[in-house]
Amino acid sequence: MRVMVGAAVVVVVGSVLTASAVSAQPAGRTEMPYVSSAPLAGEVLGSVVSVPAPLPPEAGPRPPACDRLSYLRWRSADGPEHSADADRILVAQPGIFEGAGAFESVARNTVAAAATRGSRIEFWALDRRSNCLEDHTGTRAALRTGSLDTATDYYFHGAEVDGQRFGGHATGPDVAWLASVGLEQTLRDQYDLLRHELPDPALRKQKVLCGGHSLGGFVTGYFAEWDFDGNPATTDDAGYNQCGGYFALDTVIRAGAPFPGRGALPDLPDTVSAPLDALSGSISTVSPVLALPAVINPETTNLLALTGLAARLDPDGIDGIVPRMPDNPNVDWTLRTLLARDYAMFATGEPDVRTLNATNEAVLGAILDDNSQPLGFLQASVGFITGAPVRDKLFPVPSTPEVLGSGMFGDAPKASPEVFADPAVVYRWLDYDEVGTAASSPDEARYTDRGSEVTSIAELARNLSEPPLDFTEWYFPSKLPFDLASATRFEGHLHRDGVTRNPVVTLLAGGGITVPETNHPNERRVTLPGYNHIDVLTASAVQNDGRPEQVSQALADFAVG
Repeated sequence: MRVMVGAAVVVVVGSVLTASAVSAQPAGRTEMPYVSSAPLAGEVLGSVVSVPAPLPPEAGPRPPACDRLSYLRWRSADGPEHSADADRILVAQPGIFEGAGAFESVARNTVAAAATRGSRIEFWALDRRSNCLEDHTGTRAALRTGSLDTATDYYFHGAEVDGQRFGGHATGPDVAWLASVGLEQTLRDQYDLLRHELPDPALRKQKVLCGGHSLGGFVTGYFAEWDFDGNPATTDDAGYNQCGGYFALDTVIRAGAPFPGRGALPDLPDTVSAPLDALSGSISTVSPVLALPAVINPETTNLLALTGLAARLDPDGIDGIVPRMPDNPNVDWTLRTLLARDYAMFATGEPDVRTLNATNEAVLGAILDDNSQPLGFLQASVGFITGAPVRDKLFPVPSTPEVLGSGMFGDAPKASPEVFADPAVVYRWLDYDEVGTAASSPDEARYTDRGSEVTSIAELARNLSEPPLDFTEWYFPSKLPFDLASATRFEGHLHRDGVTRNPVVTLLAGGGITVPETNHPNERRVTLPGYNHIDVLTASAVQNDGRPEQVSQALADFAVG
């Protein structure tokens, strides 16, 4: 087994304020359509839905927005307006550090694929309650103005946008209430939302398919086995009776912990294993928010969204997000961790990562593409860098089969730009469908081929910046993953056969992270060559072999039955 680390709607757009009080009762349900530049936007409509769901008073002070639950809803333009009239509804739990916007591509592709089969389905992507603390004001405004400066001035320089200023990232009292938002609350939130939107339990059992990506598969596994009234003799409230089937996106539907521990890794050199152990050791339940000193924390997850925004607004621009990033240790060490080509560059900062001349698309690709992103659970297959020579990337691990075989780092060899600090050299990006064509880089064949590229860099950029609920999650509650590892102590985990009571389709990325086997008697397991962990969400509707995108096709088949 390998390690799986892997506008009316209160759309989390206000400044984060210290919450001295909460609303006694939030207003009712709201739904707001949103504009998208997605190719399928005319066929598949997207909207953000928010429903009232107050936390218990003992959760502590929090903003009123946090007493609501939100999700993104996609449906056929010619389909029924009311969800209860849809043929099927897929309800997805996000992965770690992931918001509802991550499902933008797979949701639209799946709804469209089902429509070609004569079925009008919906896809809902749930947003964790903690995302109510995010402030997307700058990003939303930049999409309107078309200028990246609108966003960066707001987040980094105190500029006013729409009558407000960025209040900084939430800490201390602002996030203390998240200490009570773990597995039980997350499962209750899904249960309450389904009952609010689809009050008829028989209809839920008939039409709802529950699933998720990455960590979301394990959350769904517990949901299937949970008893929501505490009485195992009454099963209308049992999780398995809220769904007619389950779907797993590069994960499994299983009640358990997604982190089997360091013992699952092969023996690695001390220069590799020591930093990994230190990184793991810094994750603690002491903080209500799971955050590391660099790479993964509220500031850096927002920076990833802004990197997507820069590529969305000006793909070929070279004065993009990196020169505008704050000059602080968090950002500095994050850039070194993601982009350093060897240990010397990581340790010394020479050459300076910020001196790389690259287009906005190339910067985004360098951060997330499987040929450069070091961590498997953050990888997508979005093309390859071009415009100047590259060399093997040796940090944090060498691209050798014995190291890549661990699954933690993905299975693709890694490349790094050769030239820094030369204004005459500009690195650009080959999109997924440009690999293996006349536009190809001379170095490309050493690292990739057309069969292993599945996501458009433009689509990834759009998904990171356009949806009103974020792709990246700023405030991931620490309690959730630790609860997943010890949920057997929870009284609600009563129906241990809940997962096996319904059919499941498991769709696995062929590259990178692998997931454990299951003993499910009615599981259809499909491996997708060329896909990485993020690709199962973002892969383009038409692939390089001319076939339609395979995850959405399989989900449509599963939904239509």
